[in-house]
Amino acid sequence: MSNPSTIQSAKKHQQLEKVAIRFAGDSGDGMQLVGGKFTETTAMCGNDFSTFPDFPAEIRAPTGSLPGVSGYQIHFSSRDIYTPGDAPDVLVAMNPAALKVNLRDLPENAILLVNQDAFNDANLKKAGYASNPLEDGSLKRFRFYPVPIGRLNAEALAKLGLPKKDAERCKNFFALGLIYWMFDRPMESTVTWIQDKFKKVKGIADANEAALKAGFFYGETTELIPEQYRIPQAQLEKGLYRKISGNEAAAIGFVAAAQLAGKQLFYGSYPITPASDILHELSYHKNLNVRTFQAEDEIAAMGATIGAAFGGSLALTGTSGPGVALKSEAIGLAVMTELPVVIVNVQRGGPSTGLPTKTEQADLFQAMFGRNGECPVIIVAPATPGECFHMAIEASRLALKFMSPVMYLSDGFLANSAEPWRMPKLEDLPRIHVEHPTVADNFLPYSRDPETLARPWALPGTPGLEHRIGGLEKEDGSGNVSYDSENHQHMVQTRAAKVAGVAKFIPPAAVAGPPHGDLLLVGWGGTYGSLRAASEEARRLGKSVAHLHLRYINPFPSNLGDLLTNYKRILVAELNCGQLLMMLRAKYLVDARGFNKVKGKPFQVVEVLRAIEEALL
Repeated sequence: MSNPSTIQSAKKHQQLEKVAIRFAGDSGDGMQLVGGKFTETTAMCGNDFSTFPDFPAEIRAPTGSLPGVSGYQIHFSSRDIYTPGDAPDVLVAMNPAALKVNLRDLPENAILLVNQDAFNDANLKKAGYASNPLEDGSLKRFRFYPVPIGRLNAEALAKLGLPKKDAERCKNFFALGLIYWMFDRPMESTVTWIQDKFKKVKGIADANEAALKAGFFYGETTELIPEQYRIPQAQLEKGLYRKISGNEAAAIGFVAAAQLAGKQLFYGSYPITPASDILHELSYHKNLNVRTFQAEDEIAAMGATIGAAFGGSLALTGTSGPGVALKSEAIGLAVMTELPVVIVNVQRGGPSTGLPTKTEQADLFQAMFGRNGECPVIIVAPATPGECFHMAIEASRLALKFMSPVMYLSDGFLANSAEPWRMPKLEDLPRIHVEHPTVADNFLPYSRDPETLARPWALPGTPGLEHRIGGLEKEDGSGNVSYDSENHQHMVQTRAAKVAGVAKFIPPAAVAGPPHGDLLLVGWGGTYGSLRAASEEARRLGKSVAHLHLRYINPFPSNLGDLLTNYKRILVAELNCGQLLMMLRAKYLVDARGFNKVKGKPFQVVEVLRAIEEALL
């Protein structure tokens, strides 16, 4: 049999610059799996891409229900792109619920490919349809392709003798094969992955491979779909690339930081969405002196992390907003003891349990102020999935240099999204120098480095350097418990000055666009792609707009105040009700305005463009 990915199609071919595809179905339909495989194949084809996996909040929502719909969108292109796309150009809907949830996002004349076998009376009723949309004419504004995926998949696997339920589970690969054909993607790597993944399960590997190829051949032979589409390679900077998600990048970034510092990496965590993948990834790297500890709760995870820092490890804990709430008292202990710990908060919709699988940026105030007393911590925030690697190293560097807790603010969008990531060379990574005192002569555990105000990191067991730590106020220098009022004021101000002094050791803020102008668009975290794309489009339309994206939030870069004065208007866009906005207005007394969204979804470029136009009026 010929390799289907090498067959020359007799159909018309259309070359596109970019396209966004959304796979949607039940949470058990394998949409995340096939979306991930399509992404990996697209990476190997040399396209730039950005993805947006959209998970249902319920672990086992009823089959065919609206809350149970899972989606995966990939935007890929022959040029640089920054977002997973505002709206899909192609929607693959595996059942009525998937169609109903996603149809409102589909623009007119987009390609709509549905599994028509799933549109039976029972599924239509679960999705709330009064009539069958495949038959009532409501889809005529789209390029609509109803495909009997269930039946065709069953016919393709009939000779393999699989139970009906197992055969039905392969229909996602039939859909993937059809999309591979439609967008001229090779299948070899997916076939190899299938055979390796399911090699121990009799018949399943062959069934999934057969379903994949059946979908591809259906696209080639059917008269239903008249065109095949091709997206040329992107002209990316030369180097070695891999597909990476934000959580993966953060995990290997912290491993790299520990290696650069010559330290064991300790990760204490309690599983929580959307941070759990960091724990999973780090657990694979025991060979690199990584120790992972799944604690019984968030409080224990934070306590163990403090103990690991006291013992000399690069100490890390990860969670989401509800977990940070539980860790808050112990984070205060880390501030008081002045130990180098990193707290990863992969933010999600709140408050309370909130929207556990949706993205938000509403934990900034929690990071700044969510502890009792005057309790400052350093705060950094990566802007892209790939940048999660570099900011993990930076968070570790700052924690070790300043003997201070660092809050690393990621978010659900960054954590789960993926992009092509150019792997750095070792010589391009920063040096992390760690020095432990070994001489006992007049050792003072709370003496200060005059440049950074960091106290010495004396390891337990070093002869003559015995000292105690704890949550009671320390006497400056000796570290003895002190209730002296003057000493308390001095120590509070010293800890604050130490964090403020970080500004001298971080890069200055930089804008993309004109250095002076009518509008400065300010953002932070995972909104980077949408804000960057919108500001570039605004400049293309002749508007004087620049974009400033903050990676360092406490302290702010030392030149930030001056930058803000270079623009007539300031628009702060964030996925909360205005937290960074309030901080900027309070610190710099600027008349900044906010553009805010709290829907559990990223900004769309068109939304930001509209906000820019309104701000310029």
